[in-house]
Amino acid sequence: MNEIERKFLVLNNDYKTEAFSQKRITQGYLSSVPERTVRVRTKGDKGYLTVKGKSNESGTTRMEWETEITLAEAEQLLAICETGVIDKTRYEVKAGKHTFEVDEFYGDNEGLVIAEVELDDENETFVKPVWLGQEVTGDERYYNAYLSHKPYTTWK
Repeated sequence: MNEIERKFLVLNNDYKTEAFSQKRITQGYLSSVPERTVRVRTKGDKGYLTVKGKSNESGTTRMEWETEITLAEAEQLLAICETGVIDKTRYEVKAGKHTFEVDEFYGDNEGLVIAEVELDDENETFVKPVWLGQEVTGDERYYNAYLSHKPYTTWK
């Protein structure tokens, strides 16, 4: 139930030509406190409810529990979420034995593109695509829960 991932900014749009999948995602938060986030998400024609714990000191590992719910249930829960719904397209890109999830944000987070890779171990090595930029693992500003309250377009 632990999730180990690293996050990176993305330098250009080259990931789009390498993507083997893309889906629109809408998500909101029933709770966005750092100790526990409760997220509701629609991804394509499916719904998900996810609970995440607080990250460890390096920001790479935290408890995560997720279950699939119906699209109708997800839409009902989104209606009662905190203010600040996240809207993005997720591209999946294979690099070596790993799959990067590249999120292109819209709305108040327009202009932000983040790539994440899930690992089996915090020190696991992985192939870094040429479009991968600065690592932002552990920088809470790049957590979706943070972006829902303090959108990227307001940072400047």
